[in-house]
Amino acid sequence: MTLSVLTVLAAKASSKGGDSAFADFLTRFPEQTDLLKFAQNMGPGLAALLIIMGIVYLLFGFQIYRILVVLNSAAVGFVVGAAIGDLKGASIPCAIAGGVLAGAVSWPTTKYAVAVMGGLFGAMVAATIWRLLGQDPAFTWAGAMTGLVGGGLLCFIVFNGCVMAYMSLQGSTMLIFGLLGLLLKYQEIAPKVGDYLTLKPFVLPLFVFIPTVLGTMFQQNGATPPPAGAKK
Repeated sequence: MTLSVLTVLAAKASSKGGDSAFADFLTRFPEQTDLLKFAQNMGPGLAALLIIMGIVYLLFGFQIYRILVVLNSAAVGFVVGAAIGDLKGASIPCAIAGGVLAGAVSWPTTKYAVAVMGGLFGAMVAATIWRLLGQDPAFTWAGAMTGLVGGGLLCFIVFNGCVMAYMSLQGSTMLIFGLLGLLLKYQEIAPKVGDYLTLKPFVLPLFVFIPTVLGTMFQQNGATPPPAGAKK
């Protein structure tokens, strides 16, 4: 999920300027129509990359979580660096520097990086639930803050379980939006899919939730040690 949202943010930054993109992102939680528009406008290469990376996160997130956490941190640093550098007319050098610095810092502090990642995921999930329940959009930040605190603190209580769940959630989001990006390229199908998801806003979160659960179960099964006395 993190990379997907960061990709949306990066697309906004390239078209509107980094500072205004961050201001818009912080003051207005992306609507489902914004995400569908992003999926429709993404290129086939990005869609294929999201599908491949989504499968990796879903199936092997726990086994290689340190590498994936560094990748997430580098993506955050890249976007933040690009937004800051855009103000000075040096977005590419600042983006590279931000990505390298964030990735390097996250490697020896993986547990805390996972907590930050969990907080972000918790905020996004809580904000999504807040909107689906029809609560006041002006107070979406309240739901997001609740998820931010809960998602971050949960990592220190059940670290392994959180890693599996968060990696599966991110992988599921990337996979679904990658598939949508390819599906919406067909002009006959795109209007029907867009109208259906717009009229039934709970369907898209459900499509993300189901692979998340399956991915978590798959990783949990692979991470469970064999019982005592069992043959290897």
